[in-house]
Amino acid sequence: MAAVCVYCASARTTPEHYVELAAEVGRELARRGHSLVSGGGDLACMGAVARAARAGGAHTLGVIPRALLDLEVGDRSADELVVVDDMRERKGLMDARSDAFLTLPGGIGTLEELLEVWTARSLGLHDKPVVVLDVDGLYDPLRAQIALMTERGLVRPEGLAALQWTTSVTEALDVIEAGLAEPVHLQPTVDEQLEAEPG
Repeated sequence: MAAVCVYCASARTTPEHYVELAAEVGRELARRGHSLVSGGGDLACMGAVARAARAGGAHTLGVIPRALLDLEVGDRSADELVVVDDMRERKGLMDARSDAFLTLPGGIGTLEELLEVWTARSLGLHDKPVVVLDVDGLYDPLRAQIALMTERGLVRPEGLAALQWTTSVTEALDVIEAGLAEPVHLQPTVDEQLEAEPG
């Protein structure tokens, strides 16, 4: 059993088909015997994936900053709901408690989380699968941007390969399980290490 961290939308304006997709992910996680790590909210995709996972018997861990507890409506039904001080602590705990990362449709917070765990993966700071589930082309512009950066020598092919793209729930979970079964460690170049340092 793996703890799968799911990054996804928590906005009330999230389209219903994305909420339904999140519920499908939760059901499939439970069916395969995995547990869920989420941002601890109860709205939109974040709430849907957690409710569906629990309904299928999966353990759910939610991590939410105190300031967002009311805004995102904390998932009070979570098996574990951890309230932290800020976003950095939230992401750090979610990272530490997860074996893999799955990104569903979401906004700028979801995008930030994806880029952070992908960067860490490409720098060899962890060997956990980083997977995007894009069923309708939402992330096509991002994928094109990354391809252009790779073409211009700003992202190395190994770093590009550390982020995996899927188009169905089944494929996404299959890719995660394959990555867990045979993890690949990436060794960054000196230039990449310097590039990733702030300042």
